Amino acid sequence: MPLLENSELVLFLILSSAVTSFITAAMGIGGGVLLLAILASVLPPAALIPVHGLVQLGSNCNRAWMTKQHTDWTMVKYFSIGALLGALCASFIVIQLPLVLIQLCVALFILYLIWGPKPKQQQTSNKGHLLAGLGTTLISMFVGATGPMVAGFVHRQSYDKFTTTSTFATCMSLQHLLKIVVFTFVGFAFWAWLPLALLMILGGIFGTWLGLKMLHKIPAKQFATLFKIVITLLAARLLWQVAETLLVNPV
Repeated sequence: MPLLENSELVLFLILSSAVTSFITAAMGIGGGVLLLAILASVLPPAALIPVHGLVQLGSNCNRAWMTKQHTDWTMVKYFSIGALLGALCASFIVIQLPLVLIQLCVALFILYLIWGPKPKQQQTSNKGHLLAGLGTTLISMFVGATGPMVAGFVHRQSYDKFTTTSTFATCMSLQHLLKIVVFTFVGFAFWAWLPLALLMILGGIFGTWLGLKMLHKIPAKQFATLFKIVITLLAARLLWQVAETLLVNPV
């Protein structure tokens, strides 16, 4: 794989995985979206969503395992049923999209997740958990980082920090696993990207461990503001790339 021949880029992606895993572990959310924005700038369009899913599977499984004693397994059960249905639907409709469309969708989706309206805090029923699993799993096949959407449902349960982190990580682990199954079914060659993904997962393990240690110590408000600025700039860069492409090759 040509990417592995660029040692500086590989090191950058490993560090990015560590940093984004740290963000998600320490803040409860956000790292997956940031990693998606970074990968969208360097990976081929056909590899963006499946490779992101593979790396995030490792990151979320590690975080879920480290906090498994706090997981709300009732919510996970109903979310899993919905996720399985969503993956089944996605296996029939996942198609190859052009680079400019993927970049545009990813950029707009990121901006909406960061600056769009947030759901009100309220308990969600088991039926709601099932529908959340179905809808977010289906959407994740096209835009990749649905973590903030899943977190919107998890956060409605009024959990403490560790139960939120653990339940969210468990739900996302299942969703990313199903994503890998679907993309394997439609013919994506994961083996070609496995060395890079494993290196990024190892970086993510360290970031997760450190982030969980810092879970109660980071000033969330200031950090969230900085995060919004950085990820908005990354989304703006993607929109700039879309504009450049359309100027050169108008639709």
